[in-house]
Amino acid sequence: MFREPHKPQSDKPTKVLVVEDSEDNRAMMRRLLEISGYSVVEAVNGEQAVARAKAERPDLILMDLSLPRVDGLAATRRIRQLEELKRVPIIAVSAHDTADFHADAINAGCDEYVTKPINFVELEELLVRLLPAH
Repeated sequence: MFREPHKPQSDKPTKVLVVEDSEDNRAMMRRLLEISGYSVVEAVNGEQAVARAKAERPDLILMDLSLPRVDGLAATRRIRQLEELKRVPIIAVSAHDTADFHADAINAGCDEYVTKPINFVELEELLVRLLPAH
């Protein structure tokens, strides 16, 4: 669990888009992020991820790589093509912990890579590092 609530520098809570097709994983991430002071929006597939990213303009995206319809790598590439979202940090989330998966995620435009099960203390450290202005 996160150590202390996240306190953004502005009055607006930091918005995280959680892209995860597993309802249980999504609910767990939502709960832990909200407890830590983040605002959470969700998507369940790659198509929805791109649409929600455009509509919601999140401060950070947690992108599962194994998604229905459009996978996380393709969704990341699409998001990176959108001028208004090019600089939004994207953290790849995957159960696969191989060099190939890491390289594919970084090449698609992800900034970081975390493996499942997620260590939420490490995730919080990543969020703080990737969101210095929030």
